Amino acid sequence: MKTLLQVATPKEYADYLGAPVLHPLVNVIHYDEVAPIRSSMNRYGVYGLFIQKNFPKNLTYGMKMFDAADGSIIAVEPGQIGGKEDNGEPLHISGWVLMFSPELLHGTDLEAKMKDYQFFSYFATETLRMEPSEWGRIIQLLTQLRHELQENPDSPSLRNIIMGYIRLILEYCNRIYLRQLSKEDKSSSDILKRFHNLLREYYLENLQLDKGVPSVQYCAEELAYSPRYLGDVIHKATGGTAIGYIHSFVIEQGKNLLMSGHNISETAHLLGFDFPHHFTRLFKKTTGITPSEFLGK
Repeated sequence: MKTLLQVATPKEYADYLGAPVLHPLVNVIHYDEVAPIRSSMNRYGVYGLFIQKNFPKNLTYGMKMFDAADGSIIAVEPGQIGGKEDNGEPLHISGWVLMFSPELLHGTDLEAKMKDYQFFSYFATETLRMEPSEWGRIIQLLTQLRHELQENPDSPSLRNIIMGYIRLILEYCNRIYLRQLSKEDKSSSDILKRFHNLLREYYLENLQLDKGVPSVQYCAEELAYSPRYLGDVIHKATGGTAIGYIHSFVIEQGKNLLMSGHNISETAHLLGFDFPHHFTRLFKKTTGITPSEFLGK
């Protein structure tokens, strides 16, 4: 199993980098001030925006490995896994990271709005590519937010100010995301997003405990398409099959459960498999290794 850095709060990541901890629920780190650093494969319990001029090659994010564009943003949310396992080589990264805990959002209007920011989804493996002017504005906001955190003790008024900065930065990110989306093949892209969100909601609502692992037939009916048409759209958008996308999604959920301490039998049940060996077989087919090998056992 990959060695994971558990980033349950902004403090864990700051401690890993040797950066100052500015607040228990939010932190702003300037990579240029802590470089060189060691890469890490992270399991996030926080929201994070990695705003960098350069990224390591072959980053893992969700179901894919990809190279991030320079001068762009990668967004992560609680429950996700991403990054690059430490290979012992120092990294010289230029840029910033903003991390904030879901606890900071509790009881605010932003808490409900977070689901509307689609750029946090594993589906969005395209980074948010900034224009030079956008880079300048976002970095200015991060710099000002960091000054607030450095110069003022925690208080309700400080948290209101923090939330204001975070809202502004998220809206800049959303504008970039929507601009990029408008340049894509909208018909295929929209269906793929709906398909991905359907799978996500399926497991959030624990439908798998009654219905089992989602099928192409079920997803097509929920999206009001024929299975063949849905398959054609998924193939056009990803180069793979609809059932392959479902299986990759399910196995990623399985990895999270395994790394959260569930054994193979528990994980199989929580994913909707009738028998543990069905899960093991699919895991091996999808990843090339068994769940036991993944866990290092």
